[in-house]
Amino acid sequence: MENKFKRTTVTSALPYANGPVHIGHLAGVYVPADIYVRYLRLKKEDVLFIGGSDEHGVPITIRAKKEGITPQDVVDRYHTLIKESFKEFGISFDIYSRTTSKTHHELASEFFKTLYDKGEFIEKTSMQYYDEEAHQFLADRYITGECPHCHAEGAYGDQCEKCGTSLSPTDLINPKSAISGSKPVMRETKHWYLPLDKHEGWLREWILENHKEWRPNVYGQCKSWLDMGLQPRAVSRDLDWGIPVPVEGAEGKVLYVWFDAPIGYISNTKELLPDSWETWWKDPETRLIHFIGKDNIVFHCIVFPAMLKAEGSYILPDNVPSNEFLNLEGDKISTSRNWAVWLHEYLQDFPGQTGCIALCIDSQCPRNKRQRFYLERFSST
Repeated sequence: MENKFKRTTVTSALPYANGPVHIGHLAGVYVPADIYVRYLRLKKEDVLFIGGSDEHGVPITIRAKKEGITPQDVVDRYHTLIKESFKEFGISFDIYSRTTSKTHHELASEFFKTLYDKGEFIEKTSMQYYDEEAHQFLADRYITGECPHCHAEGAYGDQCEKCGTSLSPTDLINPKSAISGSKPVMRETKHWYLPLDKHEGWLREWILENHKEWRPNVYGQCKSWLDMGLQPRAVSRDLDWGIPVPVEGAEGKVLYVWFDAPIGYISNTKELLPDSWETWWKDPETRLIHFIGKDNIVFHCIVFPAMLKAEGSYILPDNVPSNEFLNLEGDKISTSRNWAVWLHEYLQDFPGQTGCIALCIDSQCPRNKRQRFYLERFSST
């Protein structure tokens, strides 16, 4: 069948700048994306490969508090480390930028304001966990507890890293503050929500009818969410680190990282191509593909498309390839739990051997014992 697209925009998930990149990131997202982009380039097709650091996540503020430094100090350190690691490893981004850039702040604010002015948000007052010792509201990742699904301890208020289930803070059993360790209380606060239920009809048709070719793990997770019925999702948070909500009456509130971060794909493209970026995001003859990990499926297949549709001028992703987690000694690799093989350390220990990091499974490969120790313990779930 003739290709209906003139060009392809390829994005890879934005890693949190709260730690280095690890081999799970590479095997799940960046190596597959890079292979695909190189394939398109070999075919002489028009393609852009967009990457960047996600610098407004709560894990960043948690690390800053632990180290007694500012969130900006944290993201400056890790953005530089991540960018250099990708460069040395050979991931061929056309641009690798960041969500603290001036371009991103302006575009994310403009995007929110457009939806706000169109009446695409609903404003709700709700009860949210509050830390009386720290005197602040607790965003999702500032709350930990027992997962209601797999009963693992240490699940976050937005997701259980053990089973991968998306959560709400009130789902947790025996919640506690990640700041003070105390039991939080409920207090009233106001936020803006994207009414995903309003978009459920077209999302169901678009995914379940028009994209049956998506990978089973992606299609299945989307179907599960849609079958449960979509609910409004908050797009703002009570935090002092992030992009301020650009409307009156929003003092002390910033854009929710999962509203802010995917716009980073667009702002990074704009930074690279200030005069022609819209061609790569708004022309129907452009194919958009997101390479992600399994924990990002709902945001890239449901939340971000709903944002793009609500704005009205953007194309939607044509495919969202997602891989499963990579395990290390039977446990999910995790930056926040410091359980990983870090790319920058691997590159220091094995210069010139990057081709083996996630691809070499030849038992006769002549590498030293430490490298073989790493490779023999990688197993995908």
